[in-house]
Amino acid sequence: MKALLWTLLCLAAAANLLLNLMEDGAPRIALSACAGAVVIGSGIGLWFRREPRESGEY
Repeated sequence: MKALLWTLLCLAAAANLLLNLMEDGAPRIALSACAGAVVIGSGIGLWFRREPRESGEY
């Protein structure tokens, strides 16, 4: 599951960077918003799936 989330995170971040090359307009805004939502969602998923640390470690 972590591999899928990392893949989604990387692909959505790359897509968001490439979307900046498109000309301005509604499709660019919509696709950028979707890519941003995927980045945020996969980041949250990775955050909740992280390994627990022993107490005392920072």
